Amino acid sequence: MKFVRIFLKVLLGLVVVILLFLAVSLAPVDETPYRQMPYYTQTKQRLEALPTPPPAKGLLRAGWAKASITPPYSTPTGGYGARRGKHWHIISDSIFARAIVLDNGTTKVALVGLDLLITPPTVTEALKKRLPEVGLRWENVYTGAIHSHNSMGGWAPGLVGQLIAGGYDEKIVTRITEGVLHAIRAAQASMAPVQIGYGEADATDHIYNRIGWSGPTKPLDGKIHLLRLKKNSGESALLCSFSGHATLFEDSMWNYLSRDYPGSLVDRLEKKSADFAVFLAGAVGSTGPEAKGKTDFQEIRNYAGDLAARIERTLPTIQLKPDSTLAMLTLPLSLREPHPRVIGNWRVRPWLFYAIYGDYPSDLKALRIGHTVLLGTPCDYSGEFVADFKPLAQHKGVNLMITSFDGGYIGYVTPDAYYNRPTYETRDMNWFGPYNGAYFEEMMMGLLKKI
Repeated sequence: MKFVRIFLKVLLGLVVVILLFLAVSLAPVDETPYRQMPYYTQTKQRLEALPTPPPAKGLLRAGWAKASITPPYSTPTGGYGARRGKHWHIISDSIFARAIVLDNGTTKVALVGLDLLITPPTVTEALKKRLPEVGLRWENVYTGAIHSHNSMGGWAPGLVGQLIAGGYDEKIVTRITEGVLHAIRAAQASMAPVQIGYGEADATDHIYNRIGWSGPTKPLDGKIHLLRLKKNSGESALLCSFSGHATLFEDSMWNYLSRDYPGSLVDRLEKKSADFAVFLAGAVGSTGPEAKGKTDFQEIRNYAGDLAARIERTLPTIQLKPDSTLAMLTLPLSLREPHPRVIGNWRVRPWLFYAIYGDYPSDLKALRIGHTVLLGTPCDYSGEFVADFKPLAQHKGVNLMITSFDGGYIGYVTPDAYYNRPTYETRDMNWFGPYNGAYFEEMMMGLLKKI
């Protein structure tokens, strides 16, 4: 009987400890409309206070360059939990930091593309400190990533960072940062007057909506977006964006370091269509690739090859003209409290979320190059939103490219109507609660109007 009493006391103690932990760790989802929240007011005030871009003093000049960030040693594979932090050991293709620097006499901007899963928040924080070394500030840099799930990891501390990108290694953060700075320096050394032009190619048949199984969905952004720059010397650069997730390498292929289909696409474009190419993942949230092939390597080759063929047919239709318009807006985002849901409608409290993930600032970005506007988001941004922006873009007379992974990372932003659907994108990866879709749209529309 004494043993039973001791056991019951221990069991009761454990129950009390568990209940206390749950009480301080969990809270119900806050469904207060976003316009009634302080974070909305704060960001709205910042948006209204953004300055009007200054007029140009001359026509656009540009330069471009890349720097290898391929590590000389094996690292974790950056590609979410299914890879479980395993190290790659075979370099399928090298990875780079790529930069296009533009200047119109009053504004200088660097557009940076990383051959990584995302723009790591740790790299963003390092760049904020070191960009003055190349004459820039974070507010004048537009970043994106190819979103390969087989690229270099090790750049995110904390438990969530471990799941996303494997064990943290500060040397990797330094390596990526140095690569970005090197690419910007080299790009600035090759500046020359350029003509620019925009084009699109349809590739809707190459994507599908990953949450379509859970109920009705709206059309995705199936366009390949292209911005072409050409110097008087004939040297050309091509910025390419598309919304297919770079997940043609299966989870079981963690042993390979690879840029997935964006790398194969860029390599082909640089052989046949441009001297320099950079790829930015578009609105990839919930967008999967429709691939054909018997092996992952064959799928990548076929997928990239068909996208490249469509781009090659489009390039002759792009009209190149001199232009002087260059503007950049960076909008720091305030957010609702972290809302990762764990049990029904109960979510993790902020202190626990920040303890296992970290607290990283996030921004929305707007970059105008001539008659083309890029809107950058710190997330996997859903391609279903893109159609909502088209009327405003047409009214403003601009072409639009929406990209993901601009620095910082807040998970997925999907349509609010899907918030309670039991999908990976809408539940597991929605980290900041309800109404984020409408909130992001309003702020991005504001940036589009202002720029």
